[in-house]
Amino acid sequence: MSGVATAEPSIDARLDAAARRCLAGGAALTEPRAAVLRVVLAAAAPLTAYDILDRLRGSRGRTTPPTVYRALGFLTEQGLVHRLERRGAYVACHDHADHAHGHRAQFLICRACGAVQELEDQLVDQALADAAARLGFSAEATTVEMEGICAACAT
Repeated sequence: MSGVATAEPSIDARLDAAARRCLAGGAALTEPRAAVLRVVLAAAAPLTAYDILDRLRGSRGRTTPPTVYRALGFLTEQGLVHRLERRGAYVACHDHADHAHGHRAQFLICRACGAVQELEDQLVDQALADAAARLGFSAEATTVEMEGICAACAT
C-alpha cells in the first residue's frame, strides 16, 4: 500500500457498516441479504433482480428469484439500496451510513454508459415538497431520476 486513501470504502467495509446499521435498527443482514448487497455494491451499473440472480448463481448455486426479491425488499427498506423505477434496477446507496431510512435522493442516469450518480440535494427536495404542498399534497417518498449523458461520455 502506498498510504494513499481511497475515496470509496471497500465492499467488505461497506458490508460491515451495513450489518452494524441493520443490527442497530433491530434487523439482521443475513448471509443471503449480504450476498445480494455484495453483488449490488460491486456493480458498475444498475442491476435488475435477474442480473443479480445470474451473478449469484456462479457463487451461490441454487439461489432462487424469491430469495433475491426478498433480499432486495429488505435492503431497500433498510436504505442500503435504491430501486431505479424507470429501469426496474437497483443501485447501492452511495453512503448509507450517514442518513436515515428512506432518505430522498436524486439520480443522474447516463443513457450512453448506464452509470448512475446519486445526489442528495436538499434544495431540490425542498422545491418538490413546496410545490406538492401548494397543491395540498403531502409527499411521503420522492425519487427523481434524470437521464442524460455523463461527463465521461460527453467527451
